Amino acid sequence: MADADIGLIGLGTMGAMLALNMAEKGHRVAVYNRTGSVTKDFVGGAGDLASNLIACDTLAELAAAIRTPRAVVLMVPAGNAVDAVSADLAEYLEDGDMIVDAGNANFRDTNRRFEEADRIKVMGIGVSGGAEGARHGPAIMAGGAPEAWERMKPILTAIAAKYDGQPCADYMGPAGAGHFVKAVHNGIEYADMQIIAEAYGLMRDGLGMDAKAIGAVFDKWNQGPLASYLIEISAKVAVADDPETGKAMLDIIADRAGQKGTGRWTVIEAQHLAAPVTVIEAAVAARNTSAQSDLRTTGEAIFGGRAEPLDATLDQIEQALIAGKIICYSQGFEMLRRASAEFDWSLPLPGIAEVWRAGCIIRSEMLNDMSRALGEDSDRLLMHAPFFADILKANTQSLRHVTAHGIAAGHAVPALAAALGYFDAMRKARSTANMIQAQRDFFGEHGFERTDRDGTGFHGPWVPPRPGNS
Repeated sequence: MADADIGLIGLGTMGAMLALNMAEKGHRVAVYNRTGSVTKDFVGGAGDLASNLIACDTLAELAAAIRTPRAVVLMVPAGNAVDAVSADLAEYLEDGDMIVDAGNANFRDTNRRFEEADRIKVMGIGVSGGAEGARHGPAIMAGGAPEAWERMKPILTAIAAKYDGQPCADYMGPAGAGHFVKAVHNGIEYADMQIIAEAYGLMRDGLGMDAKAIGAVFDKWNQGPLASYLIEISAKVAVADDPETGKAMLDIIADRAGQKGTGRWTVIEAQHLAAPVTVIEAAVAARNTSAQSDLRTTGEAIFGGRAEPLDATLDQIEQALIAGKIICYSQGFEMLRRASAEFDWSLPLPGIAEVWRAGCIIRSEMLNDMSRALGEDSDRLLMHAPFFADILKANTQSLRHVTAHGIAAGHAVPALAAALGYFDAMRKARSTANMIQAQRDFFGEHGFERTDRDGTGFHGPWVPPRPGNS
């Protein structure tokens, strides 16, 4: 009997939690996993929610269990797996049915699937919040046709996190817009995590603090302007002990950070858009560097790894993080603005900030103020908004002090340094790129603009006069 409201394929951690979330909100969910025992075990262990779950052994059975027009959510690995599962599933779907890719897909793949879609509709949604968010309320960034959003809206808003009663789920735009916004979210997440890790390193190696003392500092910071999920969990992991050894958990965790690619995609797309996201770039590079533990060990043997004590206070480090965070988010929202213009998406920048206020990994109190500032003028660089400009004026001196003294003492602070470099570059009306233009003209006769007259294609005296050269 076809009485399921929706189908879901892929019962890994995220898929299982999302299915339980839907079931808890009163939706009947037909579920399928390639390994049949996983499906049965999942439904069997769902307790009171099992009555809203329908275990399906085959894709045909899944399709038959869902009311038409059908919608099936895919929670499978990004890339070829999405194409393969979609092709197999399409055999059992009818005209007007819809496949909703809720994984971390590359938005260009979603664009392609959207363009190739014929009788089966395609939608791509970014889901943030990890397993806990998927189970109790993620942030959801939807992309696809507007009618697809309207069709999925009742379910997506029901399962989404709520901020003051407002669902943290919204329509971003056509095709891959939702997955693009999710990628930028993840890029900002990388940067936010990196500057927090740098602050941890400065306290550990520069101020000689142990993990529990650092945790207390993070806990204090979470009561102020930096209040956020990432600061909150940083405090918790810092004070945790390893149950096996009794040592601080942080002291026995290997210093190699993994990544699944979304931060890297953000950096790649930023280059296509000519959008400088230097803090995110530094964060991605720092993860890549962390993975090279053998080379780092060799480097310490050759050059020495000891850093000097840091000449900075805890208040200055906190203020450096505040400034770095604002600069990072300003870069991220500027990238979204450029993408909106490039792809004709009309991305709702204030709405994106609102969606990120709860459920997702980068949720923070500061996003309220960001939403207001973007609502006042979404074409303005976020850090130029009076509210954030005043905060930067009050905190960038500490960013400069901590970064400069950290580097001088031998501490690695690539993301904080990138934030400071961007800030300094963006407060200079005249940059040094005139030298680059002169160099390009010298070796390649590329021409340049002049400051004293209109037009392009001017050349310096180093270029010999010839027809076409001005």
